[in-house]
Amino acid sequence: MSSTQTSQANKRLEHLSGHLVKKTSRPGFLGGDVVVVSALRTPLCKAKRGAFKSTTTDDLLAPVLEAVVKQSGVDAATLGDIVVGNVLQPGSGAVGARMAQFYAGIPYQVPLCTLNRQCSSGLQAFLQVAASIQSGLYEAGIAGGVESMSLTDMSTSVPDVNFERVSENALSKDCTIPMGQTSDEVATRFQVSREDQDRFAAASHAKAEAAVKAGKFAEEIVPVRVSSGGEDGGEDGVTVVREDEGIRPGTTPEKLGGLRSSFSEGGSTTAGNSSQMTDGAAAVLVMSRGAATAQGMPVLGVLRGAAVVGVPPDIMGIGPAVAIPAALAQARLRVEDVDVFEINEAFASQCLYCVRELKIPMEKVNPNGGAIALGHPLGATGARQIATLLHEMRRTGKRWGVVSMCIGTGMGAAAVFENEAAAK
Repeated sequence: MSSTQTSQANKRLEHLSGHLVKKTSRPGFLGGDVVVVSALRTPLCKAKRGAFKSTTTDDLLAPVLEAVVKQSGVDAATLGDIVVGNVLQPGSGAVGARMAQFYAGIPYQVPLCTLNRQCSSGLQAFLQVAASIQSGLYEAGIAGGVESMSLTDMSTSVPDVNFERVSENALSKDCTIPMGQTSDEVATRFQVSREDQDRFAAASHAKAEAAVKAGKFAEEIVPVRVSSGGEDGGEDGVTVVREDEGIRPGTTPEKLGGLRSSFSEGGSTTAGNSSQMTDGAAAVLVMSRGAATAQGMPVLGVLRGAAVVGVPPDIMGIGPAVAIPAALAQARLRVEDVDVFEINEAFASQCLYCVRELKIPMEKVNPNGGAIALGHPLGATGARQIATLLHEMRRTGKRWGVVSMCIGTGMGAAAVFENEAAAK
């Protein structure tokens, strides 16, 4: 792409970003305060070959549902709803999620639903529970997400649509572009070099490795018991999984530089600078301020703003660059006010572009590594990011944090959280 074409593309993006921020800006987040009192996740394990390769989504989800109830001390019977994000399982895994609820000891009177907004499903589940609380439907609910990428095949997720009509509509046709090719398009159009992508990916592994050594994930991870068939030294055929599997110690840009392009001939996106296919689950207990105060619940974080926006499908990875300003406008904050950003590393190309476009200091981005090192269990990632963000903010005394991700078919989502303890 020529410099003139790149300049024109950037101007179009600036117009899109400005329009969306103006459209979604309003004086503060509507409704009463919504607070998080518990946010936990399972370890994240390699799809197809990791510890969860034979573990179904009901068995992945149940431990985190049970753990947030136990940690908070909430009476499970008082929950107004459970909303679970899921992408790949048939029917968004609705039946399995309901079964997991019962495994977790949550009574049948508590309703449950599942949803699919692709990579933001876990965050969308949270926003749905938050909106219901703000509207007065109920005072407490659980939002979460789960994905088994081991037991599903992404190639089977192609929808049954009228492909003849799709081929006649440019934007609809762009929705069929494989995600890796959209990553290459972002890299080319916005001049994100292969070398920079590999450096970013290596840094993700290094940060995650350091976080594990420092015990930083201990507070957010719920150990999961899985059947080992008597293998791996498990007693009575059971193994307890306690740690993330995707982190590769000693990863360097030079090692990553030797990998071939994965999606486009001559492209810069590889298996090493993309998010990993992963199995995992996460859950977040959400309450109204009044209910949390009345029950003496500790507040882990307060929701201060959120936005979901649309962007061109062929460069879907730019979503956070548009969604983050829209969410910050609700919270009356600027990018420079935020202490920690958890931006999903779907691909190094798109995450790097968003960081550069918003002028975010790199030390504020994914301080404990992101999806390139930890993995990206599609339906669970948004809830996992909330857990990682809020525990990091409490541990470090940071006040403002943002969770964001790009979304297939051309969207971005973001949410702003406050650690009130840091404001005192």
